[in-house]
Amino acid sequence: MRGKQYHQPLKLTAPWEKDAGFGRKLKTYRNHTKIIAQPGIVMKVLRRKRIVLFMAYFLLLVLTMLNLANYKWTKEPQQCNHQMRSTTYQSRSDIRFLYRPSLAKKRQLIYVLTTWRSGSSFFGELFNQNPEVFFLYEPMWHIWQKLYPGDAVSLQGAARDMLSSLYRCDLSVFQLYNSPGGKNFTSLGLFGATLNKVVCSYPLCSAYRKEVVGMVDDKVCKKCPPQSLRLLEEECLKYNTIVIKGVRILDVNVLAPLMEDPSLDLKVIHLVRDPRAVANSRIKSRHGLIRENLQVVRSRDPKLRRIPFVDPGHKVNKKDGSDYHSIGAMEVICDRTSRTLRTALNPPGWLKGKYMAVRYEDLVENPVKTLRSVYRFANLTTNHDIESFALNMTSGSSSSSKPFIVSSRNATQAASAWRMVLSIQQIKQVEDYCHHSMSVLGYERVRTAGEAKDLSKSLLTRSKL
Repeated sequence: MRGKQYHQPLKLTAPWEKDAGFGRKLKTYRNHTKIIAQPGIVMKVLRRKRIVLFMAYFLLLVLTMLNLANYKWTKEPQQCNHQMRSTTYQSRSDIRFLYRPSLAKKRQLIYVLTTWRSGSSFFGELFNQNPEVFFLYEPMWHIWQKLYPGDAVSLQGAARDMLSSLYRCDLSVFQLYNSPGGKNFTSLGLFGATLNKVVCSYPLCSAYRKEVVGMVDDKVCKKCPPQSLRLLEEECLKYNTIVIKGVRILDVNVLAPLMEDPSLDLKVIHLVRDPRAVANSRIKSRHGLIRENLQVVRSRDPKLRRIPFVDPGHKVNKKDGSDYHSIGAMEVICDRTSRTLRTALNPPGWLKGKYMAVRYEDLVENPVKTLRSVYRFANLTTNHDIESFALNMTSGSSSSSKPFIVSSRNATQAASAWRMVLSIQQIKQVEDYCHHSMSVLGYERVRTAGEAKDLSKSLLTRSKL
């Protein structure tokens, strides 16, 4: 007995049986079989669980039906959805684009499709003078200058992309064509800025008032403080109508992706002029269009047969060379114009109701009537001041003195000046390049030099558009 050792079994106490800190032990059930032995309790618990599960399922079903009903009502795109879609086109990472104020209605966007020396500076001024219009003059000039000597056709895509940004009031696109290491673009750095009523008027500048009709003096506007593009963007957002005039989109079909874009309400006003008058004006302004002429001529098809520019035996001089590029550019211009006119004669869905052709000759012959028609197409309202401005600018006593300058002149006389200046050889060459567009637009061809110089005979007929 002495050698035996008795081991007292250890008594383990479950945690729940220990003192809970309040001077008592928790009651435990050591025999769990007692619960199972009472089936009534089990059935009561199960019934309660079944009721809870049924109610949860019913609530889930109700929430699902409400969600489907809400989706049905909001399935159609609303104005707010339009704003969200348009934001995705912004090339800016600036967070301020997320907080731009929503518009009550979609902006009316206008592109004036035309070519050099077609009276487009004066025509654009009719929009520049309207206080309801945010107007931009030749913004694609920056592309052509930066990407020189790129040919005119290859630059069409870049020009369209710039328009896509500008119509959304995203002016940061100009920075893409800034010189490396150059200063940031300002309001006065834009091409034609010193003649722009928005740039030169309150609140960007105190020199002018947008609601007062009258030409801007570029010498006065140059003294305006240069504003950041951000401030100009904020000013752009205040307008419900944006008009851009450009000569560097050569064919309306280039604009098809923008006109099909549901977030843009874009219309095209096609300003045309007798190609022979355009060629004459290009020759007169050839020193100011040297780079543009070369870029356009480089787009010509080298396989086409061309008639001689000068008569055989004529000694070619330097002047003939510059005139050659001026008139040679008409081949590309008229070819692209013909493409536009073919599309306009049988318009696809994206162009129906969104295209208007305006002849320069009709504009200067009856400026008030033409202005009213153009404004009606652009959903704008005219007034006495703007109509008087259009009338005064086309009924002056002087002829055109300087190219690219809008001034009061005898526009009717200027429209037919080519008939007394161009040689019959030059006229024939332009007519050969532009016979299709001349036929559609109602410009008659001439057979002799005498017929061309007979100003008593009108060469205008009814347009087929």
